[in-house]
Amino acid sequence: MNPELFEKGMALRRQVLGEKHIEKRHASPDPYTQRQQELVTEIAWGTIWSRPGLPLKVRSLVTLAMLAALNRPDEIRGHIAGALNNGATMDEIVEVFVQAAAYCGFPASNGGVRLAVEVFKERRLI
Repeated sequence: MNPELFEKGMALRRQVLGEKHIEKRHASPDPYTQRQQELVTEIAWGTIWSRPGLPLKVRSLVTLAMLAALNRPDEIRGHIAGALNNGATMDEIVEVFVQAAAYCGFPASNGGVRLAVEVFKERRLI
């Protein structure tokens, strides 16, 4: 593990997803899950999310589209919150899932919109 990339990734991950999300992901006592979280933090966040080529808001919206395409509701919820933290509007987030209907099908679109509404309600945005 590269400690510098891990720390850079952890700082960005906290900024985007929030402390509660990080605590939940890193709470596992088993070494396998811990190592997986270290890889995610170092590579996805310390290397890829930290690149200057796209603003964080755009990265969040692109990530939501890909997670919808892959049918990963367990990851979508956290990234909806992250997109809001990165300045995406509720309308922009929902529009990503509406767009997904054309390319991923309505089940993916419906699931994304449903999760978005849940997150919006939890945050008392609607």
